[in-house]
Amino acid sequence: MWILSVYWKDRWLTAGLSLKVFAPYIHLSSIPVMVLISWPVAFYLIHLEREARIRKYKMTSRERRRVKRCDRLAKLRALQVAIGLPFFLILLCLYVVPLGIYSPCIQEKDKLGPKPDIFGHRGAPMLGPENTMMSFEKAVEHGAFGLETDVYLSYDSVPFLMHDYDLRRTTNIQKVMPNASFAHPSSFTWDFLSTLNAGEWFVQPQLKPFYNMKPISEADSKKAESQRIPRLADLLELARKEKKFVIFDLNSPKQKHPHRNTYVRHVVSVILDSKIEQHLIYWLPGFDRDYVRSTAPGFQQVGRLYSIESLAYENLSIINVDYKELFYNGLKDYKAANITINLYLVNEPWLYSLAWCSRIHSVTTDNIQTLSQLNHPYFFMTPNYYVFMWLFVDSVSAIFIVAIFYFHWWNENEKEKFFKSTSTHKDTRNLPKGKTKKSGASVISKPPPRVKESPWTLEALTPALTRSTRKHPGPQQFSAVPEEKASKPLKPVKDDVTQPVPTQEDFELAQEPTREATHKTALPDLKANEPTISSAEVPHPETQPDYTPIVESSQ
Repeated sequence: MWILSVYWKDRWLTAGLSLKVFAPYIHLSSIPVMVLISWPVAFYLIHLEREARIRKYKMTSRERRRVKRCDRLAKLRALQVAIGLPFFLILLCLYVVPLGIYSPCIQEKDKLGPKPDIFGHRGAPMLGPENTMMSFEKAVEHGAFGLETDVYLSYDSVPFLMHDYDLRRTTNIQKVMPNASFAHPSSFTWDFLSTLNAGEWFVQPQLKPFYNMKPISEADSKKAESQRIPRLADLLELARKEKKFVIFDLNSPKQKHPHRNTYVRHVVSVILDSKIEQHLIYWLPGFDRDYVRSTAPGFQQVGRLYSIESLAYENLSIINVDYKELFYNGLKDYKAANITINLYLVNEPWLYSLAWCSRIHSVTTDNIQTLSQLNHPYFFMTPNYYVFMWLFVDSVSAIFIVAIFYFHWWNENEKEKFFKSTSTHKDTRNLPKGKTKKSGASVISKPPPRVKESPWTLEALTPALTRSTRKHPGPQQFSAVPEEKASKPLKPVKDDVTQPVPTQEDFELAQEPTREATHKTALPDLKANEPTISSAEVPHPETQPDYTPIVESSQ
């Protein structure tokens, strides 16, 4: 940022100035962008909310992870704030930002000033070589209000048109006299300067002066190749015929020049000799201004970005300033003092529109062929139209954003319901037989039924058991006797394996572990002399019919 602010200072100022024009449109276009962004934002916010609720729901059944899960919940909440808070703050700012927007292009149509006049900067440098007669003629063709140029005085006292401090860029002096290519332009006589070519560089693609230049015709290319350095008298002759204003910078000659101290007076005499109307001259040089006023009182004296007090002291009512300096340094004050303003260098249509909406009187531009065709400022709108668009876009966007959040909330709510129902079903199936889930605790739903022991066949009592279980019954397997079969005597049936009839002693020995487990799990309050109840599997109440258990003695 430091490098950009130092080396691209002018571009930073231009970027900040562009907000005066583009801010209303950036505002109106940013709200639909926020609507698009609200889709992923709503998805993640609602998803994180569901994740937090699910984790909180699971936390009740897993108390041993309470601390860890609390940390996760805090992280989820923090993530929600990190995502949602900036989004809603930006959205709120966009909703109310028109209250703090000032744009010169938002005004009533009847308050819009006239179109600013256009000075051709060095002519029309996108259509012909700068500071050549071809360039000035092109500017006149495109309706220039005035012509801007730069003037040097040759060593033999001939004012000529040149901008740079040497002749390398816009002439062929490096071919003609390489050793003198770095010399000051006022070091040469007019006889030598008039022989230099001032247009060949313009038609070379690698030396194109503007990146957005359109290609010129073949006829114009041939004409440009033959251009020479013009004199100030040649430009004044064209301006006199076309009734165009002329504004120029006058560069002082180098040391030991014959007219080092009198170059201003010599140039004034050349202008007066051209017979041009004096009011067509915008006199910009500040050196020896009193002499100019006394000698040519008709010249329009032009100042720089001086203070209003200094302008009033020097009796100056016109200023020629850089647009970046003026817009950041009291444009309203100069307009209130009724100062005529000419801005340079205005090349973009949006910048010209800003000057138009700000009631600037004239601009100097390289892009005269584009700006001269504008009949209305770009990005202009009335206050009522902007307020209508503001309220309309805000209302529609709010409806869309609420609908998006509601859709994601409904979708995640359905997922949460499905998850809870699935989780409850799994928890019910995982409970021990004979127990149900109620408020996180396990209670005995029914007393375990009395059972019949082996050697009775399992096929008649529990037909749902697998084949392998029926073939290999053990002494620990028991089956509840259904109610409808309780009245009928149970008969042993033949099986693949002959079941031995246990004796009284064997039966009592086998009953000891079962009786001990039964006392602990099923009925701990039974006494040792009472009939025992063997433990058995209780079918799920939803999948098996209710049976009335039959109690038989342990014997």
